[in-house]
Amino acid sequence: MKPIHYAIAPLQPEAHLFAVTVTVDAPHPAGQQFYLPAWIPGSYMIRDFARNIVRIRAQAGGKPVALTKLDKQSWQAAPVDGPLTLSYEVYAWDLSVRAAHLDATHGFFNGSSVFLCAEGQADLPCTVDIHAPAGEAYAGWRVATAMREAPGRGGAKRYGFGRYQVADYDELVDHPVEMGNFTMGSFRACGAQHDVVFTGRVPQLDLERVCRDLKQICEAQIRLFEPETEAAPFLDSNHRYVFMTMVTTDGYGGLEHRASTALMCARADLPARGKQEATEGYRTFLGLCSHEYFHTWNVKRIKPAAFVPYRLREETYTPLLWLFEGFTSYYDDLMLVRSGRITEKQYVELLAKTWNGVLRGNGRTKQSVADSSFDAWTKYYRQDENAPNSIVSYYTKGSLVALALDLTIRTKTRNRRSLDDIMRALWRRYGSGFYAPGAQQRGVTEAEVHALFDEVSGLRLGALLRSLTEGTGEMQLAALLKPFGIKAVPTKPERNAALGIKTKTEDGWVRVTQVLDGGAAQAAGISAGDLLAAVDGLRVAPGQLDKLLARYRDGDSAECHVFRRDELHVLPLTFAREPAAQYTVTAEGGRQAMRARWLGL
Repeated sequence: MKPIHYAIAPLQPEAHLFAVTVTVDAPHPAGQQFYLPAWIPGSYMIRDFARNIVRIRAQAGGKPVALTKLDKQSWQAAPVDGPLTLSYEVYAWDLSVRAAHLDATHGFFNGSSVFLCAEGQADLPCTVDIHAPAGEAYAGWRVATAMREAPGRGGAKRYGFGRYQVADYDELVDHPVEMGNFTMGSFRACGAQHDVVFTGRVPQLDLERVCRDLKQICEAQIRLFEPETEAAPFLDSNHRYVFMTMVTTDGYGGLEHRASTALMCARADLPARGKQEATEGYRTFLGLCSHEYFHTWNVKRIKPAAFVPYRLREETYTPLLWLFEGFTSYYDDLMLVRSGRITEKQYVELLAKTWNGVLRGNGRTKQSVADSSFDAWTKYYRQDENAPNSIVSYYTKGSLVALALDLTIRTKTRNRRSLDDIMRALWRRYGSGFYAPGAQQRGVTEAEVHALFDEVSGLRLGALLRSLTEGTGEMQLAALLKPFGIKAVPTKPERNAALGIKTKTEDGWVRVTQVLDGGAAQAAGISAGDLLAAVDGLRVAPGQLDKLLARYRDGDSAECHVFRRDELHVLPLTFAREPAAQYTVTAEGGRQAMRARWLGL
């Protein structure tokens, strides 16, 4: 059978419209059905991309074909004998890494938000023609994607408009596309081609430094999983990897794909030529790149069984996101220190920041990371004002689970085994060759994960693993860090008096956004959404709350005036200390050999 053929063109950049067609050579005799995914892998929330289809029509042999909508994201065409083409327009104004965005400066799309899938024909090869927008203003636009260029007439040249090809629909929606006047650099890591693309204005960008630093991070990760062959994972289905980044004033985010990643970052986080200092913002950017690149192994090829295959029309539940997101969050910073991009001291500071961040939320005492993984669709990706009190992040606490397991294995085996061995075993059994032609694709189950930990480590880790992933107790990280010469000491609250709230400035007021469990604000009856008007008769001005609270001690009382909706309330307030324990974490002089082996120093 002929490939399913797609074409996409920026129809009206100023109106944010892509024109898309899909042609099926042999439609189903009873009438071909089509659907658009409701979510995108890596972002576990129903997004209903079909809502952005402005209009849709079908034709065959130059004549209109009746098209019936079956549900919010599915259509069925009337039976036809010959090739069937659907034409539709997609509104693209989601400036994120998840969907599609188009204006006169650039275009970006993930396939899951623009390409209809032909029901029953998802396994067929696909071709896609990517067209340039019309007009001289777009003459300099190029295309960045990890899709393979199609050979022959009409085939695209590298970074050009034209025809591309993929093995099936799953691959089609796993290669995002960026088009526009972007800045690009390249490097080779362990012999594999990597391209770096930046969209947006970045004056004096030190592109050479970015490429140099990413090369070290990528090589460290490749060698972790393939210490002997040093083979990059995406070579099984492609020939290069693309980092594509949208630069804005304050953007941040990333989404992994099999041979690329879509990123957003703040302009100030990127390094400028002639300035060699590594800012905190730049370390954050490198950590984001490290995280998404690690996903090339962990979740894009090593997958939970529930994701093989993806079912993109509905929620797909798994209790294992702590492994796929949490462990990736552990390794993203670990790879920075192992590659020499940050110092040992900086790594310890990042570890303390993550640990203390988890401790600030009382949700950790109510929800396990396994439950957090399963409920990602309804809780983690739909957070509200009560989120710190009710949920725990499978990213951050999951990274601490990985830390606890790594340190436990290293200590009990005298550094002869580690979490690295677990990840390599997962890779060999479930990930290596996942996308190779003819490969039998399968994911890993929860039971197989537990068995593999015991087998590879040579230890009985079942009870510990269940406690860490299914329990809500405090992790004994201070004791686990001690054999590695890292000291964790509980610290006193920075202030004697605190309210236990999070706020934002709004039109010259301080609005409460979250009220934390066990804090003075909750006890007084302050609620999320309240405007803080005054404390003890003094106006709460933006940026002045901390200075005002510094005058009080634990146990002091005051009246607090708040506006709730349009009503003024006077609430009796008794100040209290911050309820959450925090730790100061430092690397000591002893146990340097254990620590050096762990951190790759």
